[in-house]
Amino acid sequence: MQPAPAQPHPLPVKPDALAARNSDFYNAFWAKTYLTRPDRFNTWPLISVLLPVAPQRLEIGPGLHPRLPIRGTHFVDISPHVIMQLNARHGRARAGGITELPHAAGAFDLVAAFDVIEHVADDERAFGEMTRVLKSTGRLILSVPLHPARWTTFDEYVGHARRYEPAALADLLDRHGLVVELSAVFGMQSNNPRLLDLAVRGLVRHHAIALHFYNWVFFPLGRLLQKRLSLKDGLLDLSEVDEILFVCRRK
Repeated sequence: MQPAPAQPHPLPVKPDALAARNSDFYNAFWAKTYLTRPDRFNTWPLISVLLPVAPQRLEIGPGLHPRLPIRGTHFVDISPHVIMQLNARHGRARAGGITELPHAAGAFDLVAAFDVIEHVADDERAFGEMTRVLKSTGRLILSVPLHPARWTTFDEYVGHARRYEPAALADLLDRHGLVVELSAVFGMQSNNPRLLDLAVRGLVRHHAIALHFYNWVFFPLGRLLQKRLSLKDGLLDLSEVDEILFVCRRK
């Protein structure tokens, strides 16, 4: 049986409504989730290479799945539970959002935002803020989902504002003076719309049970099965890529 076609992108949600929905969803989600150490993710080999030249670091919206080392790293998140957990482990976490970062210009050698930009209505302002706090010699690490035609009910459920067209993403980076140094296929999410629809129905109808299975079965299994990042110089061909991770520098 062929998988069902992806759902079309819905009409845009008002920015305030989207922000409120994301805040409600992730406050509840992280309150029932445990902290996973950064070295348990396939991003750790890449992060480890960048750390020696990045004493000042910021990760935006990490939740309880931070990819940068917790001790000594600055974090910005919308969840009080996340902020408390990270600070208890010697992080420097503060409340805030990506469109108004509570940091000085040129403060960081490394800025990271994994699976964050797609949740923000005003991505131009988000990129403006990330580049503002980045040093002239700094690096920016991002991951985003691609191809609006592949929009699913899961994107809507988790509070995405968009999936990126590759050409539009390249233009966005160029407008903000960023050059892609490295890129890789990223993400653990299935691209089967039927499976994603089933997951969303389970989360909506049996939220507590579904969340328990996600935390203790599906997420650990997905982490164990994640492939090593295959990094390529520059921006790879995105025509068949569902989600991308990339490392940028200023022009």
